[in-house]
Amino acid sequence: HTGSLDPLASGLLPVCLGHATKVAQFLLDEDKRYFVRGKLGQISNTGDSEGEIVNFGSTQEINSNSIENILLNFIGNINQIPPMYSALKRQGTPLYKLARKGIEIERSSRPVTIHEINFLGLEDAVVSLEVSCSKGTYVRTLVEDIGKSLGCGGHVIELRRTGFAHLGLSESKTYEQLSKLKEQNLESLDSVTLGADEMIPNLESVYLDSEQTGDIRLGKKIKYLGFSASQKLKLYDHNEQFIGIGESNLMSEILPKRLFV
Repeated sequence: HTGSLDPLASGLLPVCLGHATKVAQFLLDEDKRYFVRGKLGQISNTGDSEGEIVNFGSTQEINSNSIENILLNFIGNINQIPPMYSALKRQGTPLYKLARKGIEIERSSRPVTIHEINFLGLEDAVVSLEVSCSKGTYVRTLVEDIGKSLGCGGHVIELRRTGFAHLGLSESKTYEQLSKLKEQNLESLDSVTLGADEMIPNLESVYLDSEQTGDIRLGKKIKYLGFSASQKLKLYDHNEQFIGIGESNLMSEILPKRLFV
C-alpha cells in the first residue's frame, strides 16, 4: 500500500498489485487531501478520540472568525513535531509501540507544506475542515496545534482521506464492493483495477518502435531525440503497451529504470 491510515481514519488508500508495486515510490511523494473534524476544548494523548481525553481550555470565546484567522498561520511551509502515536521508527521500533509502553522520546520537528485549509463550519465546539497537504503531514498534529493556538486545545474525532495525488474517492472501491466483485469472477476485479501508468500521470509518455522496444527490454540504453535534461519517462512499446519507466539524459538517450516486462 502507499501510506498507512490512522486506526480512526477512513478514505482513500491506493494499493499496488504485482508489477505495479514498482510505481509505489512515485505515489509516496504525492500530496493528499483530507476531511477532518476536531473537538475543541479537549486534548488526547494520541491526538484523536481513541486516546485518553482530558479537558484543556474554554471554548466560550471561540467562533468562526477566530478560527479562520488562526488557520491563516498554518497555510504554507510549517514545521511539525511527529506524534508519539505514529509509525515512525526509532532504532527499528515504531514510536506507537513505545508510546503504548508509556515511553516518550524527543522528536525533531519536520518541515511539511499545507497547501490549503478550508473552514467548513463550527458546531458544539467541533470544527470541520478540508486540508490539502504534502506527504509527511500529520493531520492529528495539525488539529492539535490549531487547538493550542486557539488556547483551548483540540483533538481529531473524524478523519477521512479524500484525495491522494490525482485520485479521488469517486474512483475508489470499498472492501465490500471488491468482495462482491470477487464473488462474480476474477475478471470483474480486473475491470476496476487501474493501469500502473495511470498512477504516474505527471511523467511524459514516450512511444518506442520495435527495435527500441527490444533494446530497452534487454536493459540497453537507446538514442532518442527531444529531451535536453534528465527526467523520468513512461515507456510504451511498439504496440502502445506500457512497459515501464525510463530516464533521459543530456546525450539524447533513454535508459531503462523500472521495467514491467
